[in-house]
Amino acid sequence: MKDKVDDMIAFIRNYYKSNNLKGIVIGISGGKDSAVSAALFTKALGCENVVGVTMPCHSISKDRGDALLISKHFGFEMINVDLTNPFDTYKKEIDKLGYFTSEELNQSDTNLKPRLRMSTLYYIAALYSNLKGGTYIVCGNGNKCEEFVGYFTKGGDSVADIKPLSNLKVSEVIELGEILGVPHEVLYKTPADGLTPQSDEDKLGVKYSDIEK
Repeated sequence: MKDKVDDMIAFIRNYYKSNNLKGIVIGISGGKDSAVSAALFTKALGCENVVGVTMPCHSISKDRGDALLISKHFGFEMINVDLTNPFDTYKKEIDKLGYFTSEELNQSDTNLKPRLRMSTLYYIAALYSNLKGGTYIVCGNGNKCEEFVGYFTKGGDSVADIKPLSNLKVSEVIELGEILGVPHEVLYKTPADGLTPQSDEDKLGVKYSDIEK
């Protein structure tokens, strides 16, 4: 895995050089995937070219605390964009239509959050590209297990410019995080998307270890 880490860092550096890119914008959820992505890009580009974004939206407060821990640990800039009001405004407009059931609304609400977040990341990337005088792109944090079972939101977390973990299983992401020095409490945190109280495995009805098999 150490060789794979070196190869990934070399790939990122070469990709940035050949495409004349400057920085990366990463949504930092407080979980292991975004933490490992941030660690990779900090090693590859330097912390000064990494921008982390927290985007609470009726979220668990501990997740933002874990996200801040990651930004302090690896030394990259972190900004906060609270999406609660935009989400609530959107909801109020849809509720005026008056003919959707609570079940339909709940599922749509869950998927709206990652779509608002990805729009925010691209907005931030455009702002920083102008501010820093070089192109910033958006990182996707999905791993191979999530991709395999379709555990993502179309137009949300499925959208990105570069996905460093998309060919790594969950156990490999953890191994990568160990090598990169991701704090233990984040790396071994129960996987959850932060959109509902359930864990990823509860939602999926299957363990990641079984998906890997």
